[in-house]
Amino acid sequence: MNQKVLVTGGAGYIGSHVVRQLGEAGYNTVVYDNCSTGLPQSVLHGELIIGDLGDIDRLYQVFGKHQFSAVLHFAASLVVPESVAYPLDYYANNTRNTLNLLRCCSVMGVNQLIFSSTAAVYGEPQENPVTESTPTLPINPYGRSKLISEFMIQDYGLASCLRYVILRYFNVAGADPGGRIGQNSSNATHLIANACNAALKRQSELKIFGTDFPTPDGTGIRDYIHVEDLAAAHVDALRYLERDGESQVLNCGYGEGYSVRQVVERVKAISGVDFPVIEVARRPGDPACVTADAEKIKQVLNWQPKYNNLDNIIYSFLSWEKGKI
Repeated sequence: MNQKVLVTGGAGYIGSHVVRQLGEAGYNTVVYDNCSTGLPQSVLHGELIIGDLGDIDRLYQVFGKHQFSAVLHFAASLVVPESVAYPLDYYANNTRNTLNLLRCCSVMGVNQLIFSSTAAVYGEPQENPVTESTPTLPINPYGRSKLISEFMIQDYGLASCLRYVILRYFNVAGADPGGRIGQNSSNATHLIANACNAALKRQSELKIFGTDFPTPDGTGIRDYIHVEDLAAAHVDALRYLERDGESQVLNCGYGEGYSVRQVVERVKAISGVDFPVIEVARRPGDPACVTADAEKIKQVLNWQPKYNNLDNIIYSFLSWEKGKI
């Protein structure tokens, strides 16, 4: 196999797991990342080019030097409360830079794209689990910046030869079971990472943001997906496009929701540490409950998750973090 693929944001948490799986599958990868949050040492396969998607001249140089068969686009800002505080930064990095990338694909004749989207496009859904046809009504700038990017990709696909797979991620957690890469938890904002850090005494307490949601125990409910299964979905999506598959929008989750309190209790049980938990007010832009209907991705890509168990996710993350001590 000699297909060369571009992976934007491939030094980041999710991107680096995908790059590793692509390398193991025989793909020739080029990673383009400004390493503002990603780590160069997380790129275990292919070539790393330090660059920003806002630098369109450099982007054209990279496309001109390499003949890419496909692009996998991860590079984005993704912290919901931060997007509420700094919306223009999110539209610049997530939306404008996706436009820059699409222009390069157009000029250089790259007609296969896999886009990293989010369940945040659904906003506060009236019913769960959500399907791909559930109305998209994002309630924060992060979700809106991603949904506008989806619209651009879909519109360009209708006007060109571009075929794409848009993957809407639910809550991603866990680490490579082989212990080679994981999340850079020093800047993590997600629950499982922070709970594990509290269990490992790297932070003095864990904060629960909101206990007055309209859920059984008052805390937010999310669908957690292991990063290895999510990475495998990208490899499956690339092979699907290589078989001339039609453009798709697909949910990436397990279809099972866990509340914040349930996750905290499992982290305490698995780690054996009863760390302090502090209840504070909700964060801006957080919905009460979002879970996935993932039947479509299983049917279209024949995606078969291997780690679809909350305990597996927590255990792999704890193991990764302990290995860094």
